[in-house]
Parts: sequence; C-alpha cells; structure tokens
Amino acid sequence: QVHVVESGGGLVQAGGSLRLSCSCAASGRTFSTLSMGWVRQTPGKERELVAGIRWTSGLIHYADSVKGRFTISRDKVKNTMELQMDSLKAEDTAVYYCVAGERPFGSNWYRFGNDDYWGRGTQVTVSS
Repeated sequence: QVHVVESGGGLVQAGGSLRLSCSCAASGRTFSTLSMGWVRQTPGKERELVAGIRWTSGLIHYADSVKGRFTISRDKVKNTMELQMDSLKAEDTAVYYCVAGERPFGSNWYRFGNDDYWGRGTQVTVSS
C-alpha cells in the first residue's frame, strides 16, 4: 500500500515559478519497485504525464511540453518527491496529481493508470 499527498500549487503569473511537493508513505520493500510522477489534467482533456522518476535509480522522464522548464526530484531520506516548475505558461494551468505505482523497471515504468496510487490533486493556475 502506498499513500501520497500533494502540497504546493496556487496562482502565478506567466513566466513565474511554483514548486509542488508530494509526501509518500510506503513500506521499505515497496520503494524498491516504485515509480512516481506528476500527472496533470484540465477539464475536458485527458490526463497528461508531466514527469516521472524511478525511486531507486533516479531515472527521469519528462513530457516534451515541459522539458527545460520543469525539474522533478526525489528525496530518499524524507520520502518526498518535488516538481520545480519554472517559466510557467498559461497552458500549464491544470490540476496536478502526484501518483505512485509499483512495477518492475521496463518500458512502461513511467506510465501511470487507475490502478496506481493517486493524490487528491493540487490546482496550478498560470495567468497570462
């Protein structure tokens, strides 16, 4: 069982920055096969993976839309994951979800679905 809770988010002007944080509670063995990520969604659109990180190796995947602007990281001591968002654009406005999933490393390590563990989401609004 994995429990994740987001914090951060809010309202920022275009070009500004925000930082999201996600605390993760899981058993020690679970962390060894854990992938975590940030997924965002706007009304009427499908969920979009923003970034994913493999807990043990630190391997990272970014969506093309955020490469060079967002940075995902994890703290293995505090059991937290963060998303630093810089140069924000209006199109980054969405509800951002922290998600965690147990899976062996493979080609789908950063693809999250309904069977994974999701936070409640935090609103990010970028005004233009």
